[in-house]
Amino acid sequence: MGKKLKVGILGATGMVGQRFTTLLDDHPWFEVVTVAASSNSAGKKYSDAVADKWKLDIPMPAYVKNMVIKDMETDMEEIASEVDFVFCAVNMPKDEIKILEEKYAKAEVPVVSNNSANRWTPDIPMVVPEINPEHLEIIETQKKRLGTTRGFICVKPNCSIQSYTPAIHALKEFGPKLVVVSTYQAISGAGKTLETCKEIQGNIIPYIGGEEEKSEREPLRLWGKIEEGKIVPAVEPIITAQCVRVPVLNGHTATVYVNFEKKPTKEQIIEKWRSFEGVAQQLNLPSAPVKFMQYLEEDDRPQVMLDVNYENGMGISLGRLRPDTVFDYKFVGLAHNTLRGAAGGAVLIAELLKAKGYIEPKQ
Repeated sequence: MGKKLKVGILGATGMVGQRFTTLLDDHPWFEVVTVAASSNSAGKKYSDAVADKWKLDIPMPAYVKNMVIKDMETDMEEIASEVDFVFCAVNMPKDEIKILEEKYAKAEVPVVSNNSANRWTPDIPMVVPEINPEHLEIIETQKKRLGTTRGFICVKPNCSIQSYTPAIHALKEFGPKLVVVSTYQAISGAGKTLETCKEIQGNIIPYIGGEEEKSEREPLRLWGKIEEGKIVPAVEPIITAQCVRVPVLNGHTATVYVNFEKKPTKEQIIEKWRSFEGVAQQLNLPSAPVKFMQYLEEDDRPQVMLDVNYENGMGISLGRLRPDTVFDYKFVGLAHNTLRGAAGGAVLIAELLKAKGYIEPKQ
């Protein structure tokens, strides 16, 4: 692939930003050349700014420890001059994130965002590479609006939908028409650890702000079509969701009930899951799981403790598929929320953008 693309991480000190630093350590295509955060951290060495706030269960990469953090807002021109593209994982109000991401795009810096602020901007693709790579085509329309030649924004969807949307997508030929899903979401999705989230210990919290709306609507945008310069969401299947926070560090589990237009057999469903592959597998992207989805036959799987790191946390684990007394079928899904669901999913998108020629080195 030639020389490595130069990458910046915006919001590098938070949990998702930390995850980016680990995933990009010795990445075959990308090299982190700058890290940025708010003015509170700017000017400090990364190791000093993060210090006891390191939230991952793996060590801080050596390459990033002595990097001096830039101010992602006031140092934007300097950052833009150094990088080929940036990952964005900032923790700010949505309207401020939209402004920040657009500023970078207009400075001719492609932005691959983990944030939700631009997921419903009509000409910004929200992508899972195995599901809707064709949505990248709208980038050219977006660049015309922004007045850019290489700058654009591309986003990844909410972490919770990864645990069930790929499974439904693999069954699209059978016409899924109604989906009822409950997600049991890890506390790292809130940027916390078991030590810092005292309220979750021995407890379940039956509310996560905005999650149910995202879980119901975002899959429909992934399945939408590009029409007249915007992405128009699909109207089916109808999805209704409940989302609760559980005392688990990493891993979002989903229990799913589904009705179909053309009811498949259990064997057909399992075969579709196990054989499914998308463009990420076909292109052999560096972060892509070899097998996107696995189906586990045991009655007590998938389990977070046993299965959350399937395919380095980039695969989806499914199990307990069986007929239901009200719906056609029910099953359980599991995905790693900070790998496939957050930073890892964004890195995979960037790899796809690179492979498809949307991100190239500056001349």
